[in-house]
Amino acid sequence: MKKAQARTRRKRSIRKKIFGTSERPRMCVHKSLKNISVQIVNDIEGKTILGLTTLSGKVKEKIKKSTKKDTSSAQVLGEEVAKEAVAKGINKVVFDRSGYRYHGVVKTMADAARKNGLEF
Repeated sequence: MKKAQARTRRKRSIRKKIFGTSERPRMCVHKSLKNISVQIVNDIEGKTILGLTTLSGKVKEKIKKSTKKDTSSAQVLGEEVAKEAVAKGINKVVFDRSGYRYHGVVKTMADAARKNGLEF
């Protein structure tokens, strides 16, 4: 089985169990080789409440301005997602890692979101 096929299979099995509601929406992560994107989705209504990527204006500016070596794009993205979600009144989410392993940029982004007010 190829790596992409295995991830898709894991994603399907995870999505059977995870469901976002209006009180606790689903925060799903997608990563490519260069960028990361995060969406907060209400699955009952089928609407995306919030969506940010490393290519978004605010996030891209902060990544360019950051001088610390340990500040990664995933950390900046996690902070911005948490700030905007809390501003919209979302404090609790269900984390959907989309079949990716919980390490590296996925873990960094999740930890930064937790530090800035999101609970999952």
